[in-house]
Amino acid sequence: MAVLRLGRRTSSCKLFPSCLFARLLSGQPVAQPAVRAIQNRKIQRDKRQDGETGKKMSFRKRLRPSLNAPESTALEVGECTVTCGIGIQEVLSTSGCPGKEEKCIVGVKECRGPVDCGWGRPISENSTSVMMTCIYISPENRFQYVWKVLIPDEPASILPNDSAIVVVHRGMHSVTYQCETHENGTTIASVKYTVNTTTGLKIKKAKGKLRELSKKRWTNAILIFCVVTAVILTIGVICIVVFIILHWALVKAGLESKCGRGNKDKKLSDSSSVSTLE
Repeated sequence: MAVLRLGRRTSSCKLFPSCLFARLLSGQPVAQPAVRAIQNRKIQRDKRQDGETGKKMSFRKRLRPSLNAPESTALEVGECTVTCGIGIQEVLSTSGCPGKEEKCIVGVKECRGPVDCGWGRPISENSTSVMMTCIYISPENRFQYVWKVLIPDEPASILPNDSAIVVVHRGMHSVTYQCETHENGTTIASVKYTVNTTTGLKIKKAKGKLRELSKKRWTNAILIFCVVTAVILTIGVICIVVFIILHWALVKAGLESKCGRGNKDKKLSDSSSVSTLE
């Protein structure tokens, strides 16, 4: 019966490794195949851990050169699209471009200039209304917009409209509007507009027409002067050619007499020089 119990325990310890470890620690005998199984498992576990450690080390070695290596692409920044306020500029790459291109666009970035943009030009206007816009870039809801009415010798009044584009109607007096673009409580752009009255608009249009007419008149005068000068020069050249053709004999005789006189003078000078030498 005792032998049977030991056999059962031994077989049960074959199934449960914890029992085998307990027997090894306590010094009790354990079946030889079970000990070999435990040793094999331990060796496999050690190999697995060594393999994982080797993989981690090799991965770190592969990463280390890439982290310490310099960037392979050289980047340049293009010009800003605006001279004031907020705009965008292109990011250019000088290497790795497709084909034979020396530079290629790889992205865009935000750029800023002076806050004050001076006087702007409305988007559209007619005899009754004017459409004006603030300075911004997409997305529009990223910024806050403050519209003001500027009155001489008085504090500016703020309009309730906080959109980027407003439409105002012309009144009896000219009005100056100003839009300020804010981001996180800081003004990044400002532009002004003058909305004239209907009468002022007519006067402005009349002045513009007069200015255009004066430019056209000045241009026409210059063209007429150039054409007259060219005609006079052409007529003069034609007259000279006709005179030479009609009086070719006289012209030829005059040229020959000049040449003969020049030869005589040269001979006289040569003879005088020879006499002086003698």
